[in-house]
Amino acid sequence: MTTNGTPEHPRSGNGRQPKPTRRRRTATIWISVAAAVVVLGVAGVLIGTNVYSNAENAKASAAPSVAASRAPSTLDASDLAGTWTVGGDSEAGYRLHEVLNGSDVTVTGRTDSVTGTATVDGSSITTAAITVQVADIATDSAQRDSYFRDSALDTSAFPTATFTLTGPIADAVPTGSGTKQVEASGDLTLHGVTKAVTAKLEVGLNGDGVDISGSIPITFADYGVQAPSLGFVKVDDDGTVEFLVHATPAG
Repeated sequence: MTTNGTPEHPRSGNGRQPKPTRRRRTATIWISVAAAVVVLGVAGVLIGTNVYSNAENAKASAAPSVAASRAPSTLDASDLAGTWTVGGDSEAGYRLHEVLNGSDVTVTGRTDSVTGTATVDGSSITTAAITVQVADIATDSAQRDSYFRDSALDTSAFPTATFTLTGPIADAVPTGSGTKQVEASGDLTLHGVTKAVTAKLEVGLNGDGVDISGSIPITFADYGVQAPSLGFVKVDDDGTVEFLVHATPAG
């Protein structure tokens, strides 16, 4: 039938529009399934990346600091002058930031292969030289460690990193149970390159010696080190050298 010359749309006997055909219903279902798969796939990638980054960040070591619960000093605070040896209970390493598929990850590497000496005059540190065996620095990833050891830092050619004090640190060693925050000027040698740096230090007496914690910000390119960029993961151009050393009077 027509109304005013315009064909009417066919209707079912009860006046309702015809139901979609089975083919149309099937196509709609498949489109919905495909959309759900895409959404779940994207969500899976995001969740997987976030799980990884959260897990890696949880593994990162805290920044070294002179412990508030350190042992009472057994030293004669009135006579600390002389040569001190750095050894047991010392550690050093690095802290860096990387981006994995858009997620931020903090990575820390540590080693206890740390040696050195220092000279104390009164409460001032007049000389100091610290050596770290770079090839022994380790993270939770053997693959990452292999890259930094063999490619980035080339430890076969440059096995150590050193910090040498270039000026005295006046009034650096506390005489009581408190700590002192001071700055130290020195030369950092890494990857065969030496640069003048400033280290921020915390110093406190601990049992038979003195604890010194600190950090030195570095730019990898300054030391001829290429920060890795592998497409899905990129390491920042800057990082931090961190350390906590325990020094005791020699002899």
